[in-house]
Amino acid sequence: MDFPRLLALMFMAMLVNNFLLTRFLGLCPFFGVSKKMDTAVGMSLGVVFVMVIAGIITWFLNLLLIAWHIEFLQILVFILVIAALVQLIELFLKKTNPTLYSALGIYLPLITTNCAILGLVLINSGANYTLMETLFNSLGSALGYALALILFSSLREKLDINELPSSFDGMPAAFITAFILSMSFEAFVGMIKV
Repeated sequence: MDFPRLLALMFMAMLVNNFLLTRFLGLCPFFGVSKKMDTAVGMSLGVVFVMVIAGIITWFLNLLLIAWHIEFLQILVFILVIAALVQLIELFLKKTNPTLYSALGIYLPLITTNCAILGLVLINSGANYTLMETLFNSLGSALGYALALILFSSLREKLDINELPSSFDGMPAAFITAFILSMSFEAFVGMIKV
């Protein structure tokens, strides 16, 4: 596998196949923690860590599941790996940054059931990626998730500064902003061919 193809795979995962804005997976934390930039950045870092590490660990575990002919346990094993990684993040944040830990609230443990992370590891295993392809696809997907969440958070903070009509205040403005951001990411479709 050549390096330019790996980079193309990463940028495709980041922009063209963005989990939040083109696949619409993992939207609960997207809308829940994007009101403030610091919580969006904290959630982004947590998701990046879990996506990349889970992608690598599940690639190795998937080899074992295939070798032992127990592929039917894939989803169970993948969820256990994701849950263990989220527990590590929770413990780390609770000890090092209690303010961010409390600001993320229920959304931090929800990383465990974030369908974007489970979707990523299932896509990696279903596409039969090599280890390097898995690494670059996982990194691209994680960075795309973080990019979308941080962009959306910055837009929501700007909307909070401005006075909106009462019918658009709150979640309606967030949904319209997410729609426009999603449409802007659709412009990347067809730009990168892998």
